[in-house]
Amino acid sequence: MARILLLCWRDSTHPQGGGSERYLEHVADGLAAAGHTVVYRTSRSRGAARSATTSGGVRVSRAGGRFTVYPRALLAILSGRLGLGPLGPLRRPDVVVDTQNGVPFFSRLATTAPVVVLVHHIHREQWPVAGWLVARIGWWVESWLAPRVHARSQYVTVSLPSAEELATLGVAPDRIAVVRNGLDPLPAGIAPGGPDTRADGPHLVVLSRLVPHKHVEDALDVLATLRASRPGLVLDVIGSGWWADRLREYAAERGLTAPVVAPGADAGPLDPGGVVFHGHVDEATKHRLLAGAAVHLMPSRKEGWGLAVSEAAQHGVPTVGYHHAAGLRDSIDDGETGLLVDDVAAMTLAADRLLSDPDLRERMGEAARRKAAGMSWPATGAAMAEVLSAVTEGRRVSGVIHARAGR
Repeated sequence: MARILLLCWRDSTHPQGGGSERYLEHVADGLAAAGHTVVYRTSRSRGAARSATTSGGVRVSRAGGRFTVYPRALLAILSGRLGLGPLGPLRRPDVVVDTQNGVPFFSRLATTAPVVVLVHHIHREQWPVAGWLVARIGWWVESWLAPRVHARSQYVTVSLPSAEELATLGVAPDRIAVVRNGLDPLPAGIAPGGPDTRADGPHLVVLSRLVPHKHVEDALDVLATLRASRPGLVLDVIGSGWWADRLREYAAERGLTAPVVAPGADAGPLDPGGVVFHGHVDEATKHRLLAGAAVHLMPSRKEGWGLAVSEAAQHGVPTVGYHHAAGLRDSIDDGETGLLVDDVAAMTLAADRLLSDPDLRERMGEAARRKAAGMSWPATGAAMAEVLSAVTEGRRVSGVIHARAGR
């Protein structure tokens, strides 16, 4: 059995943790279940333990903040080679998975083990949010430095469009494997979406972290335009983040009702064209809201896959998203499981089309449900294990990796 070190700047306990963290944690659980020794190294958010062991047997080691997580991880790897520090028990890992969320850990500089670079998507469109200087440095690291430091490393990404983007940065296609997202089963007691679960009156829904690059403002613009012809149209916004207050301000500027409700609470009667910010909710509440929706909007500027697309699909809810979001071209089969558009005006027209045509909406929703049914985290973990096994044997793999759980 292998000793595997996973590096990621956050885990799901972090206030800003999201889909990429869930992906790696599910992979970690799958690897540990297969008998491997797995350590997940990440930053430490306020109140989080420095070390812990998950119910699945994964050891979690936390230290550092937004920027210091990187050098502290490298120092921990170097100390671990001497049997010291938090990674001492692991000593020399057999393989390292270096998650590149904009920038990698550059673990090749601290370990002699083979390195797999995990990239969900390229961050070109997101860097400007960090400010001019950080954006310039970050994009240079991501687009020029990282591909050269990892010129011989195996890469893994989650969608074919993201693999194509990596190739444009100079990563050889024969070193890029695609291991797609899995999907959690519905929580106990939650019925899959259908005629009996839909909310009274049409509901749009957005499931997203509330940060600038998710561009939830576009969904608010869709609502503002459609409310004139669709009285009672509601937009449910599920998720939290540091951009939430600005979104509420924007909703007020657009003349939309924006009540603040406690997670899972009844929002009460709304004025026509209402938006409800639900904040962070538990899994059961999230799925009840998705099951009540007619159409899911995903206005994000960039996604590796877009896990929310598949979670909405579990309830037969089609998604409208953007072509330029890259991974959505893989998670959404345009014209079959949802619609891909180019701008907010086209998103408005697409949402209106689906709201106006129940047969089309149901047909796309059921196709999306069938696509989601083929996804599982055990299969994702098995596919990643296949990649790691190849790398430890000195081989490189490419293309979509299909592996069955328990294989």
